[in-house]
Amino acid sequence: MPRRLYDPADARRLLNPGPVSIVTTSWRGEANAAPAAWTAPLSMGPPMVGVVLHPGRHTADMIRFSEEFALNIPGPELLRETAFFGSRTGADENKIEGSRLETFAALRVDAPLLDGCLAWIECGLRDVIPTGDHVLFAGEVVSVQALEEAYAERWLLEERVFSPLTFLGGSWYAQALDAREAAFAVDAQGGLLGESAAEREEREEGEARAADLREREGDEGLAELSEG
Repeated sequence: MPRRLYDPADARRLLNPGPVSIVTTSWRGEANAAPAAWTAPLSMGPPMVGVVLHPGRHTADMIRFSEEFALNIPGPELLRETAFFGSRTGADENKIEGSRLETFAALRVDAPLLDGCLAWIECGLRDVIPTGDHVLFAGEVVSVQALEEAYAERWLLEERVFSPLTFLGGSWYAQALDAREAAFAVDAQGGLLGESAAEREEREEGEARAADLREREGDEGLAELSEG
């Protein structure tokens, strides 16, 4: 297949999609919310996560001053609100009020949590690390909550409404909708076999169903069924 060279800055797009987080902060009675696509786990012991922001953003100042933050992970129902938070600066207005979203109190930090999200991660600030033209805010996780319909030690992805939003760039978002458990087999030399027994069975069942449909409906009917 042909390959094409891209600008090195496209690396950030290729590492997406990942769950979008709406970063909430609070300082001296002022609350703020801003979406961030650059987040990552940093450590398991102690549990730490990082969020990368431009140092000129109001959210970066709020984290520095308050020394804490929360990550709110939205689903598709909050697509417009997520984009709205990214279109304005909290230095000029109260974006949470403008979004008309309800909030509720966090368990361990002062930052408000946004109702309607799928999961919430509360963090205390551990370190601030410059990374080129951005800054990595490393937070120690002090509390985690998630909807049972959305998460059970992994994203369940059983219903669209409970699948996290991911960011593609610009005004484009997506969702992960298909959870699949990996199964594989190796040959006598330890090399990966191209198809496991379970995959072969699934493929053969699919081929049998397609053949049955083709016999009953014809090729044209099968194409119509596929499009439907």
